[in-house]
Amino acid sequence: MTSTYDVLVVGGGHNGLVAAAYLALAGRRVVVLEARDRLGGAVAAASPFPGIDARLSRFAYLVSLLPNEIVEDLGLDLELRSRRVASYTPYGDGGLLIEQPPGPATAASFAALAGDDEQERWQALAAELHRLAAVVAPTLTEPLPRAGDVRAAVGADLWSAVVERPIGEWIEGALADDTVRGVIATDSVVGTFASTRDPSLRQNRCFLYHVIGNGTGEWLVPVGGMGQLTDELIKVATSAGAELRASTPVVAIQPDPDGGATAALADGSELQAPHLLAGCAPALLGGLLGEPYETPEGSQLKINLVLRRLPRLRAGIDPEVGFAGTLHLGEGYRRLQQAYEQATAGTIPDPMPCEVYCHTLTDPTILGDELRTAGWHTLTLFGLHTPARLFAGDPAGARERAKRAALRALQEALAEPLEDCLAADAKGRPCIEVMTPLDVEAELGMPGGHIFHGDLAWPWLADDAVADTPARRWGVATSHPGVLLCGSGAVRGGAVSGLGGHNAAQAVLED
Repeated sequence: MTSTYDVLVVGGGHNGLVAAAYLALAGRRVVVLEARDRLGGAVAAASPFPGIDARLSRFAYLVSLLPNEIVEDLGLDLELRSRRVASYTPYGDGGLLIEQPPGPATAASFAALAGDDEQERWQALAAELHRLAAVVAPTLTEPLPRAGDVRAAVGADLWSAVVERPIGEWIEGALADDTVRGVIATDSVVGTFASTRDPSLRQNRCFLYHVIGNGTGEWLVPVGGMGQLTDELIKVATSAGAELRASTPVVAIQPDPDGGATAALADGSELQAPHLLAGCAPALLGGLLGEPYETPEGSQLKINLVLRRLPRLRAGIDPEVGFAGTLHLGEGYRRLQQAYEQATAGTIPDPMPCEVYCHTLTDPTILGDELRTAGWHTLTLFGLHTPARLFAGDPAGARERAKRAALRALQEALAEPLEDCLAADAKGRPCIEVMTPLDVEAELGMPGGHIFHGDLAWPWLADDAVADTPARRWGVATSHPGVLLCGSGAVRGGAVSGLGGHNAAQAVLED
């Protein structure tokens, strides 16, 4: 027997939940089908350490690309809080501190590192990025603009620097200091395995998405943890009448040539609807359709830690300042290139370029009362240039080597052993959770462990592209008229944005 709905959503991550919420609020009969035993995908919260009252975002951590429009449209009870520090980058016995917004300490820090001229160059580059963001961000929740229109709005020079030439050329021409260059360049390789000079420009697209969020590019802390977003989306979608099913794997999808599709479930039942939205990765969708597909390759290491206290930093800066923003480690411009070359040659970069973020300095609510009172903290470490290929032959051994390389980078910035600050779980084990791309694939079903579901796309249409259907206008089309992308694999997907879900829902409503 086949049950019918208006819309089937395959995948209950945050994008699938966004789509379900919009469509249910519009009166559509929607069902979300999630293979795992919990909804939320990479944005779900968990307590991974037995006996430790810490609600962590195991896979995702900060929010920038989630448009205020989506939060307001859905009435989400979600507070996104600014950090008082944008970043801190240790070097030798010093460090580059960039406040948010930049103030006297930032000026003094630039002067000590590279002089006033370098800060002026950095400010000029930042102003250009804000101008770019102001143009692109408002288009993300609208039908795709044409490339020529965006180019005209941002200007030929900025367009060429970001869209037509490797981003490394712009960074090298705009900035002189290796540390400052590295702070900017990291945004081009987070979760993307590429050199800043890669002719594919995949690093440029990654860079663009990291700097345009809500017109400012600021990365914000979700109060209550990333799981708060999942909880709110579930509440709104359910209240609007959406049916949310966990532990319901889809085993095959049969599209109708005239539109619509049928989803076959593992229990032998079938569901049919005029629209099927794929919140899963395009590679996974290809498998469900029985079509050829290419598995993408993820490139990141994620380490979650719980500390009894923040460790002292080698440069002498107050840990509550040094850890308050993004702590850049081993991410000088030359070191990023060296690490890329090492990984390309089959070696885990050691020490590993990585960035560290302390959620609890901005929002301590993810810890239980006793831990907050005792001064405990969480750290999230994100390692770069760790493609899945490095872990394929010896997953457990490579995971351990990568862990040591990442923690060695952190230890180099500390004035005391990290082990002296680490908490232990109820079984006496250090509170350290390590996830490679292979672990991400196993946990979340993301092919290749690619956190963006594949290389990011430019958030606009080529001037000669055909946009004759709502799905094409919104960047969610597949080769089947009734099957749309609604996850990170959509044209404007990637990161915690909800854009894939929003734009797929808009295409359905327009259709």
